Amino acid sequence: MKTTATWIWYPGDFEVWLGNIFNNRRTERGAMFPPFWKQDSHYVTVEFSQSFVLDHEETITITAEGQYNFALDGKLQFPATSYRIPAGEHKLNLKVWNQATPPALFIEGDSIHTDSSWLATYEDKLWIDENGVAHGSGIYVPAASWHFDSPDTPPSSYHLECQEQRPVTSSNITPNGVLYDFGRETFGYLIVKNLKGTVRVYYGESREEALDKDHCETLDILTSSLSHQTSSIKHQPSSIKHHPSDIASKAFRYVYIEKEDDACYDEVLMDYEFSPHDLSHSGSFRCSDEELNRIWDVAAYTMDLTTREFFMDGIKRDRWTWSGDAIQSYLMNYYLRFDSECVKRTIRQLRGKDPVTAHVNTIMDYTFYWFKSVLDYYQYTGDVDFIREMWPRMVTLMDYVLSRTNSDGMAEGQPDDWIFVDWVDFPMHKRGILCFEQILLCKALETMALCAKLLGINKSEYRIQSEELRNKVRQTFWSYEEKTYYHAIEDGVLNRQITKFPNMFAIIYGYAYEEQKREIMQSVMLNPDIAPITTPYMRFYELEALCMAGLQTQVLKEIRDYWGGMLREGATSFWEKYVPSETGTQHLAMYGRPYGKSLCHAWGASPIYLLGKYFLGVKPTQPGYKEFEVRPVLGGLEWMEGSVPTPHGMIHVSMNASQVKVLATEGEGWLYVGEQKVAIHPNEEVVVNL
Repeated sequence: MKTTATWIWYPGDFEVWLGNIFNNRRTERGAMFPPFWKQDSHYVTVEFSQSFVLDHEETITITAEGQYNFALDGKLQFPATSYRIPAGEHKLNLKVWNQATPPALFIEGDSIHTDSSWLATYEDKLWIDENGVAHGSGIYVPAASWHFDSPDTPPSSYHLECQEQRPVTSSNITPNGVLYDFGRETFGYLIVKNLKGTVRVYYGESREEALDKDHCETLDILTSSLSHQTSSIKHQPSSIKHHPSDIASKAFRYVYIEKEDDACYDEVLMDYEFSPHDLSHSGSFRCSDEELNRIWDVAAYTMDLTTREFFMDGIKRDRWTWSGDAIQSYLMNYYLRFDSECVKRTIRQLRGKDPVTAHVNTIMDYTFYWFKSVLDYYQYTGDVDFIREMWPRMVTLMDYVLSRTNSDGMAEGQPDDWIFVDWVDFPMHKRGILCFEQILLCKALETMALCAKLLGINKSEYRIQSEELRNKVRQTFWSYEEKTYYHAIEDGVLNRQITKFPNMFAIIYGYAYEEQKREIMQSVMLNPDIAPITTPYMRFYELEALCMAGLQTQVLKEIRDYWGGMLREGATSFWEKYVPSETGTQHLAMYGRPYGKSLCHAWGASPIYLLGKYFLGVKPTQPGYKEFEVRPVLGGLEWMEGSVPTPHGMIHVSMNASQVKVLATEGEGWLYVGEQKVAIHPNEEVVVNL
């Protein structure tokens, strides 16, 4: 009986290659718009090796992406696709060269087959393993749903799934122009059936954008020969596309098509492109508030639209992987689909390769988030192998970070750094030594110390540096008079501006002691004189800090006002930014462009995380939900019920004013309700009367 084989390649190269394709799909009015950070490339020559002991002769077949040679026990063999391996002890070595796609290998035999036990090197003479050290495996085994388990499905054949959809309405705008409405924000490939002649296609997340031919941000010009009775935009598949179409995938709700001269076509459809998910292993939420139910549904749809080969930011404009966006997507994902493979792909892709020459996405805070995302992944999945895989690149990235700190060990922006923090609607300098950045760096160092301990590596300097920095932050920025962390040190002078950013992260990261948390809540977080946060990006953290303080009733009102406000403005997915005081087309503008705002942005889906973690109250207390807790809070709701996915099961919670029920299918947990603490065992429903 043959064993299962899978395609193998050098660890991380698939994500690097795929990420380059992914991040270079962005266009602005038809012009390509590549990312402005360094893009790495896959290794073009990779050697794969494995040793075997055979009881009897065996025939193997070899398939490779690229040109290859095969050596048996150190002797090159005449080129072929199948070989007979005699009984006995043997060593197989194959070198694969491929300039276009990652060198990859697939071998099948009765007992010899490619899998994660093989060794790989890119000719640096260092054989790497699953831990990133000089022996063992380390070959990436993809998610089964991607079907890289057949010689006919090599890595370069990757694709997401597509499903045909039709517009819900069409309107004749001019004698030659028709506006199609697909009903809600969507993503995929436009199909113009039997096109003859030339048409101009204008896409819009809003009706206004699609009809504004001079300013809409995505468009196409389609032409086919009038001599053909039947023509279509489809042609043969390409390994660098998901879909066999001359039109690249686009984000839109509305499409305006204007015909030139005597052009004609039969109908307009789309192939909706999506990453499939298992509904039986997905989060859910329902409650007594129908508006909140709709908010959860739209947040889930927003997450699904932005969960693709990687977690992207927005589906229309950037279409890039950003570390600050991604860390929130990961957390929301743990409460919605628990797609751990997409998390790993995105973390790998964002990190790229050594040497490190710039911050992740060129943004200092995004580098610090990247470290935290690795720790979050371990906490939710318990996958220590991934920590081992990433550890060498964690070390070299931290080396880069520490090489740029000042004499006090604090992070200070350099001329080639972007200090982001957030889009703000009030004056705020982003130069000098920002308190916010030091808190993030402190957490990154703490993450390094925890991961080193987990792997049994003696790196006590990370723990010492984290503790020292934590003390310096308190001494430098904390005001005992105003009960707040001040903003920054600029040119050696303390900038006493008060913002929510460093203060709420001090709470969330556990760097404020209990009394200090209460002081920050009163002096900053609940203080109406402090400038408000207007992006869903930082509202994610603001509302988390409020939930940690037990203010779910207030958070529920904030969710209704903020996310409900977007729904009342007609949103069918959640936006990059929402300012309630704006009206009409003001909601569409950003970056000085009338349609610059993304109307489907991953960080807008944060109610999924907040409702799962702080209302249903579910979170792991040991990695991978080996142990967990459930602290449900109604927050003014009459009742609620929902499910939270775990690595291998589900946790179901329901609550009303008189009773709480919890059923978990794995792990051991505790239910906390008021003063009651009740044990939760697998597949045993817990019922507590209130």
